[in-house]
Amino acid sequence: MTQHEKTIRLTVAQAVVKFITAQHSVADGQRRRFIPAAAGIFGHGNVAGFSQAFSQYSDELPFIQGRNEQALGHAGSALAKATRRRQTLAVTASIGPGAMNLVTAASLATVNRLPLLLLPGDTYATRRQGPVLQQLEDPADPGLTVNDALRPVSRFFDRITRPEQLITALPQAFRVLANPVETGAVVLSLPQDIQSHAYDYPVELFRPRDWTIRRPIPAPDEVADVAERIREAERPLLIAGGGVHYSEAGEALERFAESTGVPVAETFGGKGAVQHDAAWFLGGIGLEGNPATNRLVARADLILSVGTRLTDFATGSQTMFQDPGVRFASINVTELDALKQGAAAVVGDARLGLEGLAEALSGHRVAQDWSEEIAARKAEWAPERSRALDPDVPFDRAAAEAEGLEIPATDAEVTQGQLIGLLQEHARSGDTVIAAAGGPPGDLLKVWDATEGRACHLEFGFSCMGYEIPAGIGVRLADPDPEKRVTVFIGDGTFLLNPTEILTAAQERLDVTYVVSENHGYQVIRRLQMMKYGEQFGNDFRYREPGEGGRLEGGYLEVDLEGIGGGLGATAIRATTAAEVRRALDETRGSSGPVLIVVPTVPLVDLPGSGVFWDVAPAEVSEQEWVAPLREEYEQGLAEQRWHV
Repeated sequence: MTQHEKTIRLTVAQAVVKFITAQHSVADGQRRRFIPAAAGIFGHGNVAGFSQAFSQYSDELPFIQGRNEQALGHAGSALAKATRRRQTLAVTASIGPGAMNLVTAASLATVNRLPLLLLPGDTYATRRQGPVLQQLEDPADPGLTVNDALRPVSRFFDRITRPEQLITALPQAFRVLANPVETGAVVLSLPQDIQSHAYDYPVELFRPRDWTIRRPIPAPDEVADVAERIREAERPLLIAGGGVHYSEAGEALERFAESTGVPVAETFGGKGAVQHDAAWFLGGIGLEGNPATNRLVARADLILSVGTRLTDFATGSQTMFQDPGVRFASINVTELDALKQGAAAVVGDARLGLEGLAEALSGHRVAQDWSEEIAARKAEWAPERSRALDPDVPFDRAAAEAEGLEIPATDAEVTQGQLIGLLQEHARSGDTVIAAAGGPPGDLLKVWDATEGRACHLEFGFSCMGYEIPAGIGVRLADPDPEKRVTVFIGDGTFLLNPTEILTAAQERLDVTYVVSENHGYQVIRRLQMMKYGEQFGNDFRYREPGEGGRLEGGYLEVDLEGIGGGLGATAIRATTAAEVRRALDETRGSSGPVLIVVPTVPLVDLPGSGVFWDVAPAEVSEQEWVAPLREEYEQGLAEQRWHV
């Protein structure tokens, strides 16, 4: 200490870490460490500065050693999602490739409105060394570094070239992290020489500080306007998004729906917003939603979206809202999202907005014929869902082939739908199932029962392969209770992209279960390819045929997925039959450390379709005669698109 303890001399890296340890989020009176842990991989761009600082403060800020910087960023985003944006990780990386590995993680966090603090090393601020290892040289901009690639995918970016810049940069960074309107990836880019420079910082900078996650209060006139639209509507329908979770508005949503009878559908982000299977609850919406929900959406004359960005998966590329006079209303903390579809907007907190609407609509209920139509559609879907998930009905290969499916011969005995059925019957209140890219998130949106405390953690804003495995780490960090199972449901294609954070889970002794659906390829993209091109190309995992010009159409690749997981520290099991899957799930519940259960699933067998168009264009011209009919079908779908302004 100096000057009567008014300042403290620290390096830039020490100051950053010391500041982080003193920051707290406060929401609804609950106070917690905003950054409960740091993570990273050290290289020449951060080893001298940040490794020393993290080591010095390791008793206050635990450090997680990772295998891939991108994955560590995903773990931070998953922690943020699981804690309703109350916590996240700080992730450090070296300059060059290490920093660039953070670009995808930053994109995911920003797209999903999730707080994530990134601390990449950067090239020397003094420049006296000349070009350094991994430095990009731009003749038109000497100050440009590869870290500038993080600017467009972050909500806050600051390159610290002087130690005293931290005095304003650090509070600004945490202001953005804690702001539900602005939150996303926050980047402090730190040149490696500056990390080790010392400065006399004011002691006041490091006092414990609380960052209130505010609830913007909706304007009464906006609430009244939306309430009036609901009163006027004959067939209103509510779409619940991730904002319902972040504002902890689930109970308010259920009270609103129960009192008014307005049916509720869920987006990927909103999955699990409704915790009781009431008469008005519809389930998933959109391209991967269930067909019953989508038929009702097509009939709705008022769409009330709450806490959602309404991307094209939820809107069927703007083809789902078919009522000629359909109108839109919304509740959203972000004005950009609130005004989409030309909606009458309530700009404010989802919980407060729903409570205000419920009060304004006291005594109002939807028409009886709309409630009856909802009940009829739900009754149609229920047995179809049950048949697709029932693991005790043997897969009928002959019947599938009679319908035109050419099912490859494998050792699989269950379909992916039946595997989900097995996971569903095993799930208890407090458990979480995680999925992101490929078929699993769409299948879970369509059929998973996320009521009664069975959480469903879907990242589909960025549809990011590689999120799932580290997401298990983030979700487990959010709640270490061993009685609550964390299950990552993942296809073999995504698993092979980057399985290495299983080793991090083992190193940290984290109980995470990884269930791999082994269907020999990128099968959900193969499905789309067949719909939009008409032939499989480059999606099945096959050996190249011998000889010149041989294509990737030989036998399936021989991949030892259990060996990969076991070699990375997981308890690895292969389960082929429904009975074996049940036994593997039961025997490993409560196991210490990561568990990998590989389940062969029958390729090319999908859950029932959603009946929704997606604007993915087949080739307009082609020498392959089967493409033209697909293009014609696509153009017919385009005719259903509408602008809602």
